Amino acid sequence: MSAKEKFTSISPAEFFKRNPELAGFSNPARAIYQTVRELVENSLDATDVHEILPSIKLAIDTVDTDKSIYKINIEDNGIGIPPHVVPDAFGRVLYSSKYVIRQTRGMYGLGVKAAVLYSQMYQERPVEITTSPVNSKRIYSFKLKIDVNRNEPIILERISSDNLKGWHGTSVSIYLLGDWMRSKTRVYDYVKKTYIITPYAEFILKDPEGNVFYYHRLTTKIPKPPQEVKPHPYGVDIELIKNMIASKKQDQEIRDFLMKNFQSIGDTTALKLLEMAKIDPKTKISKLKDEDISRLVESMKKFDGFRAPSSDPLSVIGEDLIQLGLKQIFSPEFVSAVTRRPKAYQGHPFIVEVGIAYGGSIPEGEEPTVLRYANKIPLIYDEKSDVIWKVVSETEWKRYGLEGDKVQLVVMVHLCSTKVPYKSAGKESIAEVEEIEREIKNGIMEVSRQLKTYLSEKKKEEEAKKKFLMYIKYIPEVARSLSKFVASNDAKEYQREIEDQLFSLVAKKIDLRGIEEYRKLYKVEEL
Repeated sequence: MSAKEKFTSISPAEFFKRNPELAGFSNPARAIYQTVRELVENSLDATDVHEILPSIKLAIDTVDTDKSIYKINIEDNGIGIPPHVVPDAFGRVLYSSKYVIRQTRGMYGLGVKAAVLYSQMYQERPVEITTSPVNSKRIYSFKLKIDVNRNEPIILERISSDNLKGWHGTSVSIYLLGDWMRSKTRVYDYVKKTYIITPYAEFILKDPEGNVFYYHRLTTKIPKPPQEVKPHPYGVDIELIKNMIASKKQDQEIRDFLMKNFQSIGDTTALKLLEMAKIDPKTKISKLKDEDISRLVESMKKFDGFRAPSSDPLSVIGEDLIQLGLKQIFSPEFVSAVTRRPKAYQGHPFIVEVGIAYGGSIPEGEEPTVLRYANKIPLIYDEKSDVIWKVVSETEWKRYGLEGDKVQLVVMVHLCSTKVPYKSAGKESIAEVEEIEREIKNGIMEVSRQLKTYLSEKKKEEEAKKKFLMYIKYIPEVARSLSKFVASNDAKEYQREIEDQLFSLVAKKIDLRGIEEYRKLYKVEEL
């Protein structure tokens, strides 16, 4: 080894400052989009997870035109942040409330801190936070920066004031180098796609050009929030077991430790696992050696008697809300949705939801419009590298009644899990995990069969309409001739009655639904 080579370590904050593209901050245009995304996700997690109907105000303003500095502000009506937590929540990388086993929009404890780091790289203004927890009598305001070398918050200003109006929630302002003209389409797209799956929220977006977009609340129904659960045995590893043991009472027996800290392990299962691992059930966890823990983990992986992981930590959107959102944005002629049964991969529970919208105001395209979501987050970038796109593109749509080179079709897929297998820290595409890919395919097939049934019925009805329209041309003449046979002196008195009977007879013969509308239409034209 060369004597000139030096070894050192850097803090997590320094690492992400040097590699902002890993967190999605690869250029000024992407930075605006990514900051909006991180702030909106935090606001939604502070509201709907706690069963508060979200009201979110997002404003993007130009601060310095020459230097392309923008201010991004978001305000929500969520649960607020305790004042003692604020500095670390915004000023310490990999500090988060999301390191638990339940579904959350964020998962790395990075998000908004990555935006703060990017902000500091190109301008001097600190991040500004104003917050008040629910039922708090005070409002707390901070101005912060991140000490990159120490990965610690630098508190520049801390102010407390009376909460006279009982407000609760959080307002955050971040200043950064951006490119609005290149990012605005993505920002608009992100907010619209977020609204599709959160029709119980209201959004106000003001952009730097002075445009204001308002998405009104469509329903007061909020999906069931996720619940924190214990780890499942299939999802553990050696280091996790060691960390769990270190946090427990060291005189606890290994059998009790397994029963109290894992899903699907009762007394009988615990004894079987320990027998497989060749560990005495009465062994104190403080006495376990590394090789004991290694054998225990191996036994957990091999044991085939565990129940599937609990779906309690997951929160689905729900079929009715998916349909409501798709109808509001796309005005289709047909819409359907399905929420699949819970499944698991590597000990992590997941649920796939699929929505489909056809026809109506949906623009024609050579390929379906694909809406990708993970834990209620719209995925905007890296579409072609995502497993959802792969499955949609491989689907043979002609099998489901779609004909021609162009289609009016929207396919929405939502994956919720305690661990979404993202391909990168930017959280924009989902990896090709076999179990997940299979469930996405099954979900798309399920809603597509419903579309096929609808299109088949529609085609059948259109053919019946054509037959009916052909027949009704002759009904007045036939009715007129028949009425003369019934009453030669006053034929007109019976003509309408005969026409009605002929209309009903034809409709029944060709099994046409909604015949009354066409009969009325015909009568109007006659008059």
